[in-house]
Amino acid sequence: MKRFRRFATWALAAGVVAALVVPLVIPVESSGTKTYTEAAGANAQFVELDGLDVHVENTKYSGDCNCEAPLLLLLHGFGASSFSWREVTEDLSQLGEVVSYDRPAFGFTERPTEWASVSPYSLEGQMQLLDGLIAKFGEGRKIVLVGHSAGGQIAAEFARRQPQKVSSLILVDPAIFTSGGVPSWLGWVLDIPQLDRVGPLLVGQISSSGDSVIRQSWFDESKITPEIYAGYRAPLEIKGWERAFWNFVKAPKATKLSESLDEIKQATLVITGDADNIVPTAEALKLAGVLPSAELEVIAKTGHLPQEESPAAFIDAINKHSKFLGLN
Repeated sequence: MKRFRRFATWALAAGVVAALVVPLVIPVESSGTKTYTEAAGANAQFVELDGLDVHVENTKYSGDCNCEAPLLLLLHGFGASSFSWREVTEDLSQLGEVVSYDRPAFGFTERPTEWASVSPYSLEGQMQLLDGLIAKFGEGRKIVLVGHSAGGQIAAEFARRQPQKVSSLILVDPAIFTSGGVPSWLGWVLDIPQLDRVGPLLVGQISSSGDSVIRQSWFDESKITPEIYAGYRAPLEIKGWERAFWNFVKAPKATKLSESLDEIKQATLVITGDADNIVPTAEALKLAGVLPSAELEVIAKTGHLPQEESPAAFIDAINKHSKFLGLN
């Protein structure tokens, strides 16, 4: 019996040591092979904000008003990029200058592994970045934030915090009541060295599940072309994208936005597809009913990405409410 106990003790000790040591020696290599600039292509545009190279797409105002055109600043959702706005950018430029950008950890924006103070992947980092973009492109102009899904949460939170800088909001299938993410009280677990080491391997599985998420985001899967799949996969060619995504997962994003919606006084248009399986359509209806100054558009036979799946109806919805939004 004593021999068995001694063996069990040594076995347990060996298991503990293995659990602590093995993750630290597992090789963690990225599936990507390109720099963020190489993946973006020779014609890509970047702006430097607080030392971060941010990928932007800028479409100048094409309307016929001789006035100071407003700035429409487009924020994409989780796992997406400025690519998700490609179908509506030109039409939106009839209403104002359009700037879309890739949020840190997504698209072709630089993916730092170190930072001096605030993590660019955190909610506070997102607020600072959005503030910098407004200062660069929209100084002295009307600012309309157009946020899709998780980008809608960021747009609404910024408007709540800095109402003097935002004229109106367009929230597209916004992830406000269901925002996802790691609970703040659990954040310390993700910083355990062993888990932090293998974290990029864990989140790297998104490369194999991404196509399934795209299909879930459309009502009519037949509209999804090979070019769409390729557009969403392109940022996965960047070396180190897994580490950046893991840094995004770990970054603090706690907000009390859903409890403070009455503070958002700006005119807000809420747009949703009637068949959204990612952020339930009912949540968009709820949001439109809670916000102090909101109007609602539900686009038929459309899933989570109305700006891609039903771009004409999406633009019609905005044009219908352009006066309410201060866009004409």
